[in-house]
Amino acid sequence: MNLHLADSYGALHAADWDQLAADAGLFMQRQWLSALQDSGCATVASGWQPLPLQLQQDGRLQALAPAWLKSHSRGEYVFDWAWAEAWQRAGLDYYPKLLLASPFTPVSGPRLLGDAAGQRLLIQGLQQVVADYRLSSAHVLFPAAEELALLQEAGWLLRHGVQFHWLNQGYADFDAFLAQLSQSKRKKIRQERRKVRDAGISVQVLAGEEISAADWAFFERCYRQTYLEHRSPPYLNLDFFQRVGRSLSPHCLMFVARRAGQAIAASWCLQDGNTLYGRYWGALDSVDCLHFELCYYSGIEYAIQHGLQCFEGGAQGEHKLARGFTPVQTSSAHWIAHPQFRRAIADWLEREREAIGDYQQQLFLHAAYKTPCAQQ
Repeated sequence: MNLHLADSYGALHAADWDQLAADAGLFMQRQWLSALQDSGCATVASGWQPLPLQLQQDGRLQALAPAWLKSHSRGEYVFDWAWAEAWQRAGLDYYPKLLLASPFTPVSGPRLLGDAAGQRLLIQGLQQVVADYRLSSAHVLFPAAEELALLQEAGWLLRHGVQFHWLNQGYADFDAFLAQLSQSKRKKIRQERRKVRDAGISVQVLAGEEISAADWAFFERCYRQTYLEHRSPPYLNLDFFQRVGRSLSPHCLMFVARRAGQAIAASWCLQDGNTLYGRYWGALDSVDCLHFELCYYSGIEYAIQHGLQCFEGGAQGEHKLARGFTPVQTSSAHWIAHPQFRRAIADWLEREREAIGDYQQQLFLHAAYKTPCAQQ
């Protein structure tokens, strides 16, 4: 067994990677990660240097950790800016750091591709990379539960967060879902959907090959507009969307809002198994409550119609709670090389985990459902 670092995902043998990632979920697949690199969205120039860690035996890939060398903390959705600031105040370099994640994708799932023995060796390899290259730290974002246990066993520090997921309780239709909500929340959702209809908006659902090159170009304009309004550069580009549209077409879903036949906004989701993942949206014109319609209600309605079990609407957003989403715990694991910083962060994380647990319980008290059992 030998551990190797590659400098590109294109250098990995496709068939071996596909076999290892067969049950790892959409966002660890070769087509997804390669599209991010090949489009220029996740490269050295953008602060995401591909650094896949491979476990090989007789030249054959046995396990894989899709890692990156990061020169910043953008696009991760697990925020460590305060740690970086503390390093800087101490006269030390926090960046570059080692990151094991699917870039720009706050979705939980496998991160260490291989069997349990291979995963343990990959964890040791990540620690060795930190030591050999004198890095500040390594971070595994949104790993699967069994991986989190292995990381904790190896001495990594655990961190928790909260996302909001919609869970299907076998609803016959959208009205059946609304019937499980409190009267005030049910009324509010109906009012918001009515505002969109009264504005003359219709929503078109495009799936797979129904999404044309022109649709991707329009969506990219909407997506870019959202970042422009927030005064920040977009993470992704049209080339990435087009690559995903070609290589992962069966997983793609787009909701397009039209007024008088003219497209004015769009949202993009991906379906993987029984889960719908909301990714990005944007609008070229302002319409009250259109964001809620394209990013939440249309997705919920689609999930009900197609028997999907879960709709993950993306990171953060307490406003999702009033719209039928449930608080769900997320996790990450962190290897801190500096002993003093490690002790300080371990203490801070212990207190943060307790606060996150209390926060999640408080969220349940303010959920949209009439009875607690309806949201489990």
